[in-house]
Amino acid sequence: MKNPNGYGGVVRLGKDGTRRNNFAVRKTVGFNEKGHPIYETIGYYPTREAGMIALAEYNKNPWNIDQGNFKFEDLYELWLKKKSPKLGESNLRGLKTAYTHCVHLQSKKYSDIKAAHMQDAIDNCGHGYSTQATIKNLFYHLDRFALELDLNVKRFSELLTTAKVPESTKKPFSKNEIDLLWKNIDTPYADIALLFLYTGFRISELLNLKSSDVDMEQRTMTGGIKTEAGKNRVVPIHSAIYPITEKYMKEGNKYFISFLNNKYAKTTFYRHWDILMGKLNMLHGVHECRHTFRSRLDSAGANKTAIDLLMGHKSQGTGERIYTHKTLEELRKTIELLD
Repeated sequence: MKNPNGYGGVVRLGKDGTRRNNFAVRKTVGFNEKGHPIYETIGYYPTREAGMIALAEYNKNPWNIDQGNFKFEDLYELWLKKKSPKLGESNLRGLKTAYTHCVHLQSKKYSDIKAAHMQDAIDNCGHGYSTQATIKNLFYHLDRFALELDLNVKRFSELLTTAKVPESTKKPFSKNEIDLLWKNIDTPYADIALLFLYTGFRISELLNLKSSDVDMEQRTMTGGIKTEAGKNRVVPIHSAIYPITEKYMKEGNKYFISFLNNKYAKTTFYRHWDILMGKLNMLHGVHECRHTFRSRLDSAGANKTAIDLLMGHKSQGTGERIYTHKTLEELRKTIELLD
């Protein structure tokens, strides 16, 4: 009887009798460019019956593994296959880079890796806090996954340390500087700076925003990247920047903020930003608009959960994340706290 689709099968490898385990258990995991199946071999067995039993056990528990010989690289590859699709693109990219700093661990049995080995990878990565924290985060993910697989390992990732968080060098815009932008709103790119200051969007988020993401009737923008909390978040349009928003919407371009009717490249915008800062005698990076947005809301006494929702950050308190549901009107009132 034919096995169900996706169940897998048992194939005989040869008839000469030279193999001790003459039957291979395998599953189709995809197809190549010619349409031929790509197989994942589960194991080799002496009889078809033994292979069918193994296949049944595998389908019952597909993560059944050789615990004693499971290496760091094996755990990472399986984690990448099973867990990484649930992570954000930016987060996953960082964790993949972190893996490259663990070369000396990759061939070790995971059960033989101790806290000292992990700490050594962090301390000798040759980078600062950000990279060290990402390596620590990778160990945390792998430890949790090892627990799911019942690898009988200790969660050493909870003992790891990183370099101290560096003090922020970001300097928020002062009230006088924001006033100066309003007074020079006809200066090229000044109005875009004000959009950043009154939405809290990252540069990629604003430049990727499409006109279809802007609802002039509801006075909202829907965009965001990076994390689950940040994606597709709704940011009310502050009354002060509504005329600016209206001006760009009337241009009728695919992207809300465009350059020569096309998507605004970050490299181009950075060049234009430097021109603006030079004309107004200011020294700020684009991301400092986002820093200023949060700082101003905090100074105005805005609700912390509402700020997190507008910024696309996950609230630290579990109760706030689960039980607090801010309405659009509450977010609108929060954003209007900006002077």
